[in-house]
Amino acid sequence: MAGATSPAAAANLAGKSGVRVVVIGDPGTGKSSLVVALATEQFPENVPRVMPPTRLPADYFPDRVPITIIDTSSSPEQKPKLIAECQAADAVVLTYACDRPATLERLSSFWLPELRRLQLKTPVIVVGCKLDLRDEQQVSLEQVMAPIMQSFREIETCIECSALRQIQVPEVFYYAQKAVLHPTAPLFDQEAQSLKPRCVRALKRIFILCDNDKDGALSDVELNEFQVRCFSAPLQPTEISGVKRVVQEKMPEGVNDNGLTLTGFLFLHALFIEKGRLETTWTVLRKFGYDNDIKLRDDLIAMPIKRAPDQTLELTSEVVDFLRGIFNMFDIDNDGALLPTELEDLFSTAPENPWSSDPYKDCAEKNVLGGLSLEGFLSKWALMTLRDPTNSYANLVYVGYPGEFSSAFTVTRKRRVDRKKQQTQRNVFQCYVFGARGSGKTSLLQSFIGRQPSDALPSNSERFATNSVELPDGTRKTLILREIPEGDVRSLLSDKESLAPCDVAVFVYDSCDEYSWQRARGLLVQVATHGENTGYEVPCLIVAAKDDLDQCAQALQESTGVSQDMGIETPIPISVKLRDLNNIFCRIVHAAQQPHLSIPETEAGKTRRQYRQLLNRSLMVVSVGAAVAVVGIAAYRVYAARKNSSS
Repeated sequence: MAGATSPAAAANLAGKSGVRVVVIGDPGTGKSSLVVALATEQFPENVPRVMPPTRLPADYFPDRVPITIIDTSSSPEQKPKLIAECQAADAVVLTYACDRPATLERLSSFWLPELRRLQLKTPVIVVGCKLDLRDEQQVSLEQVMAPIMQSFREIETCIECSALRQIQVPEVFYYAQKAVLHPTAPLFDQEAQSLKPRCVRALKRIFILCDNDKDGALSDVELNEFQVRCFSAPLQPTEISGVKRVVQEKMPEGVNDNGLTLTGFLFLHALFIEKGRLETTWTVLRKFGYDNDIKLRDDLIAMPIKRAPDQTLELTSEVVDFLRGIFNMFDIDNDGALLPTELEDLFSTAPENPWSSDPYKDCAEKNVLGGLSLEGFLSKWALMTLRDPTNSYANLVYVGYPGEFSSAFTVTRKRRVDRKKQQTQRNVFQCYVFGARGSGKTSLLQSFIGRQPSDALPSNSERFATNSVELPDGTRKTLILREIPEGDVRSLLSDKESLAPCDVAVFVYDSCDEYSWQRARGLLVQVATHGENTGYEVPCLIVAAKDDLDQCAQALQESTGVSQDMGIETPIPISVKLRDLNNIFCRIVHAAQQPHLSIPETEAGKTRRQYRQLLNRSLMVVSVGAAVAVVGIAAYRVYAARKNSSS
């Protein structure tokens, strides 16, 4: 497995139409002479203090990407310009003079720390100029640079050159370009001398895609197909045998009777990188759609579907079937749940496990061993699709889904249309959960995913809980509960479209605490007013939590009255402690399924509605009156015409 990509393709896949290299270093280290010697292929007699920008044509190096070289002055008055050029650069060439050890020391005492201070993420090429003046007694470049490179991992390469003797001058800028187009840092950990995890995960996915017969090894035919796809040239049988022999000598488990194993495939890429042939691995990655961060390119996973704020995306039945198959494939012990290790294995071909952090980490029900059921697995995918469809699609592709974006998701109907039609076709409902601190919001979410309230870690940020809800008719819907912290309500409602993704809202209050009720009431009015003002009205339910404790009679009386006044269902009492949830989750889904009902009406909303009704009646009277007048005029004209004709 060898070769190089076609240069034009490599440049295109690297996402670079040109490479900008800035040359910096102490005065007199040979910066300008280096640039002139490269451009003219001779040593200059008179060197200007700072060269103007120098552009190398696209065909100067094999990758066929033009390079612009920016010379700089290190004088104090030019420092702002030097900083600006460094920040605009794709790569930095940092020079020292081989005959002046003090300039070498300045690399680690000033220049490299200064680049770090600027928080540059660009690769650095350290160049020892004036090699022809180097003292033969000096230690080797490797001995000199090893401790510096140990401390400053951003150094991509070190090289010595001589502008006078034309020694390794083009190589300086070849390595600079290569560091941009084929960077080491994303692929290889220099300290551990091993492939980085994200690189391993990407190569594993590529291996699986190329293993057509799924026998865990690349046969000679599969290796050849891989070679043609990546490098547009077949391998000869002797070359294939040579590749496998190299692997087998160094790593016996890298080859078996069926061909090259994943272990051998990864070993080969580590070997290429160690030998400086990073372009080979980058060509493979880019042929399979990866960018410089070793993630699928944005253009491959971009969302082409336009939708209104009150439309969401849901997984198609095709994708759900695919996910069921993936679940069963990785449920090695066939216990109906994915253990953490099995889930990690499932996502081992993605850049990372997308559910390893909030809000996905603890949002679904698990068994006592931490296993995720199929319903919990599908619910997490539903949540990820609701929140971030692009990320959801990317991870579908990472785990092997072969379809296009358009076949993975369906767009729901607008919620406003659902209200007019008095029904919805959605399978996934999002419920916003409001309430004062300590009202029982978190307990409600925890009970939905089969956990105790004490299991929840204290948090001031929003939480999610998602699960499948079985309805009385036997159908299942996915419900996503989103807890809105009390302190976040103002910022949430400052956005006109904040209620657009909400199917139903729940207002939780502590039934033994009057303040908790008053706060829930205030939140209900705020949300109802926001919905009336923006057109994104949502069905609302009031939940009286902690029903096992002594009730506050005033809160009970007032909450019942408010619900009747606003035209919604009376408060639903629940007790998480006694596990008496009063069928709350089915009732939430039922409210979402009837989007025209349970919509609270404020006093201002009632006034507006009555005014509209009065206005409509007035217009109707005017219309009827006008019609009568028109008919009367027409009748008079007929009468007058007949009278005239008779006379």
